[in-house]
Amino acid sequence: MTPPDFLFDGPADASLTVALAHGAGAPMDSPFMAAFAEGLAAAGFRVARFEFAYMADRRRTGVRRPPDRAPVLLETWRAAVRTLGPERLVIGGKSLGGRTASVIADEAQVRGLVCLGYPFHPPGHAPGKAATAERLAHLADIRTQTLICQGTRDALGSREDVKSYKLSGAVRLHWLEDGDHGFKPRKSSGRSEAENRRDAIAAVVAFAKGL
Repeated sequence: MTPPDFLFDGPADASLTVALAHGAGAPMDSPFMAAFAEGLAAAGFRVARFEFAYMADRRRTGVRRPPDRAPVLLETWRAAVRTLGPERLVIGGKSLGGRTASVIADEAQVRGLVCLGYPFHPPGHAPGKAATAERLAHLADIRTQTLICQGTRDALGSREDVKSYKLSGAVRLHWLEDGDHGFKPRKSSGRSEAENRRDAIAAVVAFAKGL
């Protein structure tokens, strides 16, 4: 497969590159993705953002269509890793981007994995169903050092949901207070979306520096 086109931030000679893929519905230059790319670049990392084929097609044609099937998404990640090189690479991204990265992380032998809002179960599905099990199975024994930043009230995996899941010892969770799937808190929480993003970026920076 032809590697995706990358959008780079940060120094080209950085000791570590963080490759980030987008979520199911928004592109690689969404405000969410831009905030994380800029924050990590400011901390000295090279950040490589890219889009899966369906999102790149949307950018070119303006036609919205659902995400590519899993084999296409996974092959896109493999092509990205081959191009960037796994030795000094952390992979991950928003929701779908992080979930698909997690599937190939061990085989790709990358340095680390960062998931920004992991979709532990599909929208509208109760935790514990078959669809949830399919999204959890590989996380029970994943060997790659993993950071999952998750909103405490994420509808695809809240703190209450996740505490019952079996996760590998290589997985750490960083909870963002009152955050939804995009880390946005309610006004009544006294926190802001920007605060939760900064909190998550700081957690990713600390994680990456510790690898």
